[in-house]
Amino acid sequence: MRHVIRQAAAWQGSGIRCVMATVVRTWGSAPHGPGASMLVTEDGRIVGSVSGGCVEAAVIAAAEEVFAGGPPVVERWGIGDEDAFAVGLTCGGTIEVLIREVTPEMPLGRVSADLADGSPVALVTPLDGGGSLAVGRGAVSGSLGGTAADRVAVLAAEGMLARGESGLVNAGEGAAPDGERPGAGSPAAGTACVPGRELLVQSFAHRPGLLIFGATEFARSLADFGAALGHRVTVCDARPAFADPGRFPGADEVVADRPDRWFRAHEDLIDPTTAVCVLTHDPRFDIPVLTRALRSAAGYVGAMGSRRTHEDRVARLRAAGTTEAQLAVLRSPIGLDLGGRGAAETALSVLAEIVAVRRGGSGLPLSAGTRPIHAR
Repeated sequence: MRHVIRQAAAWQGSGIRCVMATVVRTWGSAPHGPGASMLVTEDGRIVGSVSGGCVEAAVIAAAEEVFAGGPPVVERWGIGDEDAFAVGLTCGGTIEVLIREVTPEMPLGRVSADLADGSPVALVTPLDGGGSLAVGRGAVSGSLGGTAADRVAVLAAEGMLARGESGLVNAGEGAAPDGERPGAGSPAAGTACVPGRELLVQSFAHRPGLLIFGATEFARSLADFGAALGHRVTVCDARPAFADPGRFPGADEVVADRPDRWFRAHEDLIDPTTAVCVLTHDPRFDIPVLTRALRSAAGYVGAMGSRRTHEDRVARLRAAGTTEAQLAVLRSPIGLDLGGRGAAETALSVLAEIVAVRRGGSGLPLSAGTRPIHAR
């Protein structure tokens, strides 16, 4: 989604006409959730996706109508439609997509700039096509047509952005207070005089952190894979010869420091989206940083090593005062059992486990389960 916004801003700045299609609602099994976007230029270039390839041809056809002067439109495609097989969405899901032209007034440059420096930002677009807003840290760009409407949209966007969620908000008259359903993220009381509108909020929260302790060859592949999945990657090793930025092109930062000392200095940045991977195989470094990581807010903590190493590690952690509840968080040996070999396949198994923990996946083959593939 981020690369689509960046490309839209670039084309907007160059005067290239393009249409943006964005998922606003999904039902059943849908490849992408609300906020996923696709761009179509007037000369036929395409960036992004709204369905993984199922309905993109239909989106292009709808974009051509917008280029011809048509208004913004919300289209629905799904298995229940008579033309489901014609457009290809045969997976059992249904999606609604907002299709509108990127206009010079859309504050895409502001959103792209915030993405570049890592600042959380949300793009707000009403389904009726009346303007758009960029809402970030204490700053607002663009407008929905009036002060009252903008105030409602800002409150709605801030609520969604705080949760890292994208989707529709019922804002204005009849909207529920913040935190209630439907319309979670709706503005607080006092805005009922504003006509009710459906607002699409695309949230770009901060990138989840991937902290890799131990600058090994496994760490290089893990850093590359983690960056590809949108993480902000830090590699830390106490050995300066190993903590060489040139060895880790996928990392945002490479630090030569004791892992536990670095962790202690940055503990205020650790949150439930943070994944901690300890790869050093050395108790002198492993135990101090794991002790801190298991007491932190990190949503994933894993450590590499054999089962014998794991048993020794657990005994050392208990001796260091780690509780049984904290030990239950530890993923060790790290990664899912993919039967892989080598650095790249090991990194794949680790990132697969991180995604499963973060998204609530079982880690089992999809063919072995019965629950929806794309669980809400």
